[in-house]
Amino acid sequence: MASYYYLVSSLPTLSADGEMPFDYKTFLNMCESNVSESKYDILKNLTLASTEGPLVEEWAVFYRQLMKELSYQRSMRMGRPYSSAFDKEPESAAVVSAALAAKNPLEAEKLLLNYEFEYIDSLQGLHMFDDYLLFGYAIKLKLLERVSCFTVDQGKEEFKHLFEQAQQRVLSL
Repeated sequence: MASYYYLVSSLPTLSADGEMPFDYKTFLNMCESNVSESKYDILKNLTLASTEGPLVEEWAVFYRQLMKELSYQRSMRMGRPYSSAFDKEPESAAVVSAALAAKNPLEAEKLLLNYEFEYIDSLQGLHMFDDYLLFGYAIKLKLLERVSCFTVDQGKEEFKHLFEQAQQRVLSL
């Protein structure tokens, strides 16, 4: 158990506006000899949509609701019906609305990321040196991993590509 305390205390702090201190594979390597085999298997297979594990079950409810709200608001903005009923959460609706109104997709992602980090922090609460803290850390690392894939240059290149495709379609009409 002492190694578990060492593992948790040796993890660098993660913040929504910070960089990844290491990749998820490095995190798994750190965990492998310090957590039970069953917990390690859950961590190894963890995705943002996972539903199994300490803290992960609560996160999954939140994440599903957030994704439904995002899908709903995107559908409404495009004038499409949204066929799935769900309980709206006012705070999520406000955050999603602000994200969709952001000046660019990266800014929108950062708004959502801040909200997701705050929610994980609220789930972790006063948990120290336990699975809640470790699994919250793992989800935050997964979120940062996702955001690290977004780069300004790649975004501009993708926009240029999509714009050129749209121009070609218009010209072919």
